[in-house]
Amino acid sequence: MEEEVEMLVEKEKAKMRKISKLSAANGLQYAPWMGISEKEEEEIRKVMRDKTAARRARIEQQRDVSGNLYLDSQAQELSGTGLSYKIIDGEVELEWATKSETDTKGFVVKRRAAKTNDFSVIASYKDWGPLASKGVDGGIYRYLDSTVTPGGWVYRITEEDNSGNSADICQCLVEVQTEDEQKAALIAGVGFAVFAVLAVVAGIAADPLNGF
Repeated sequence: MEEEVEMLVEKEKAKMRKISKLSAANGLQYAPWMGISEKEEEEIRKVMRDKTAARRARIEQQRDVSGNLYLDSQAQELSGTGLSYKIIDGEVELEWATKSETDTKGFVVKRRAAKTNDFSVIASYKDWGPLASKGVDGGIYRYLDSTVTPGGWVYRITEEDNSGNSADICQCLVEVQTEDEQKAALIAGVGFAVFAVLAVVAGIAADPLNGF
């Protein structure tokens, strides 16, 4: 990576030197002060290193994605397109549908913790029958993850065909709350509802005829 960074730094320095030598029609330089100090060069190097790291991370992410997810940028941003979920008593129920299936053998459910890179297979058509292909007309598939723990999780569905090829078709981000977080959210919701009712009652008491 450092070689790539240094190459970009030299390009940027050359660009700045070129600007400093530009002259107007009267012969005066546009920017004669644009000499490059060691501090400025280090700043350029830092910017180029960040750009290089970001570009490599993007390329690595693309390598990790195949099929529809590779083609659908919104899906790559965890929009959840095609994959919906419900949280039931701390467990996550996933649901997705296909309109048609060609040579599909079945589906694989993968999961990784949010802000990490590595997915783990948590279910597969190889060991759980309902994930096997429903045929050429497709169908609706569901999977209940009973092993999930509180936190943020990314789920991904991968389709495999009879030739052993695989393609990622959908994914979503799920936030599983702890019991305390669920109680706090419930209390906050109830409190807001009570406040709304009291506000309405107070308004009626202040103006029983509602302006008439």
